[in-house]
Amino acid sequence: MPATKETAARAFWLAGRQATGEDTLEVTSPWDGRPVGTVSVPTDAQVEEAVAAATAVGEEFAATPAHVRAAALDHICGRVTERAEEIAELISAENGKPMKWARGEVGRCVSVFRLAAEEARRFNSGTAQRLDTDAGGAGKLALTRRFPRGAVLGIAPFNFPLNLCAHKVAPAIAVGTPIILKPAPATPLSGLLLGELLAETELPAGSWSVLPVPNDRMPALVRDERLPVVSFTGSAPVGWSILDSAPRKRVTLELGGNGAAIVLGDYASEADLDFAAQRIATFANYQGGQSCISVQRVLADATVYDRLVPRIVSAVEALRTGDPSDSATDVGPLVSEEAAKRVESWVEEAQSAGAKLLTGGTRDGATYAPTVLENVPADTRMGCDEVFGPVVSVASVEGEQDAYAVANDSPYGLQAGVFTHDVQAAFRAQRALEVGGVIVGDVPSYRADQMPYGGAKQSGVGREGVEFAMEDYTYERVMVLTGLEL
Repeated sequence: MPATKETAARAFWLAGRQATGEDTLEVTSPWDGRPVGTVSVPTDAQVEEAVAAATAVGEEFAATPAHVRAAALDHICGRVTERAEEIAELISAENGKPMKWARGEVGRCVSVFRLAAEEARRFNSGTAQRLDTDAGGAGKLALTRRFPRGAVLGIAPFNFPLNLCAHKVAPAIAVGTPIILKPAPATPLSGLLLGELLAETELPAGSWSVLPVPNDRMPALVRDERLPVVSFTGSAPVGWSILDSAPRKRVTLELGGNGAAIVLGDYASEADLDFAAQRIATFANYQGGQSCISVQRVLADATVYDRLVPRIVSAVEALRTGDPSDSATDVGPLVSEEAAKRVESWVEEAQSAGAKLLTGGTRDGATYAPTVLENVPADTRMGCDEVFGPVVSVASVEGEQDAYAVANDSPYGLQAGVFTHDVQAAFRAQRALEVGGVIVGDVPSYRADQMPYGGAKQSGVGREGVEFAMEDYTYERVMVLTGLEL
C-alpha cells in the first residue's frame, strides 16, 4: 500500500536520480522484528526506463576519461570511510549481523572501491604485439585493448548487503560500463545507501541505477538482451536457472559451497590445535554461518582428531550469541525465522540418520545456537548441501589422500582450508582439491577483495574480485597497424 508521510518510503535510484514507485517493501530486523525501513519498489515502466537509460549512455560512459571514473570511486571510498559506523549499524539492523562483523564488512567495502580506483587508472593501457614473426606480418603491429560488453545486471544477496553490492558496482564504474544493481529484498537498505553516495559523484546520468525489484519480477530483466552481462551471487538453484534462461549472455555465478577445514597430522602441537579450534569455531558461526565460505565440515587426521574435537566444542560454546547491536556479540540471528527453521530441520534429519550432537541444536525464533555435529552421513542435506547456518560437522580421516577425497565428495567446490606446516602438503592440496581457492594454515573463510574468488563444480562460473570482474565485464578488441618500420 502507498506510504504515509509518517512512514515515507525510501526512494530508489533510477538512472542516477531518486524515484518512487507505487508499491513498498517493509524491512524488519531479524533479531527482534522491529521496523528498520520502508522501501519504494519500482514499477515495470520505471525498470524499463532504467534499462533504456543504461543502454543509451553506454558509449558515453565507455569514453569517460579514466581520471573521472577513478575520482568517483575514490569519492565513494572516502564517504564510506566517513560514515562507517552509521553504515555498519544499518547493515546490522537489516541483516542481523553482529556489529563486529558489520564493521568488518564496511572496511572491506572501502577496500573494494579503493582497489577499483587503482585499477581504473591502469586498466586498458593495451598490449602491443609485433606480427612480423611470420613473413605475412611484416610491418604490422597488433594493439589489444578491452572494451565493455554492455550494460551489467548485478544481483546481490542478503548476507553481505553492502560489500557484495560493491563487488558488482565498483568494477563496472572502473571499466566504464553502465550497471543496474538489484539488492536482495531482505536487505535493500545498504544498496540504496550506496546509491546515495554514487549520486554525489559526476558519473553520467543513466550509468547506474539501484532498483529493489521483487524476485518474482526478475526473469524478464535477466533475459533482456540490452543487458548482455549478468553478475549473480546467491543460491545455486537460482543461479543455474539464470544461466539456463540467458545462455548467450556473459553470466558469472558465485553460488556457495560446503567449505571443508582439513587438519593434517603434522598440525599437532597444543598451540596448533588451540589455534585451529578457535578459527574453526569462529568461522563456522560468523555471520550466523551465512557465508558461502564458512566452515561447514572439519576433516581431521585420526592422529589429532580426539584432541581437536573437544577444543572445537569448547570454543563454539564460548561464542556469545545475542543482540547483534551489542559489540560483544559473536553470533546473531539468521536472516529470518524461516531460515532458522530450515537449519533446525537439517540438523534433526542428520541426527535421525545417525549424526551425534556435541553441542547446540536449539532454536529461538530466528536465532539458532552454534552447533557441532559428529559423523554426519554424507547422503543427508547437512552432509552434501550448503547449510548456510551456524552448524559445523566433524569427522576423522586417515591421512592426506583420504581427507582430500572426502572434501571432494561434494557437489560444491568454492574454497577449502588446510591446516599444515608442510609446504609440500600445501602444494599437494592445491593440486588435489577441486575448489576455487585453497587457504593454507587457516580456515576456508579467508577472502581478500583483490584476489580471484569463485568456485568449481556447482559453486559457479567466473570470478569475483575487482580486476577479475573487470575482465568479465569487458572483451578484447584488436587493432592492427600496418606499414610500420618495426
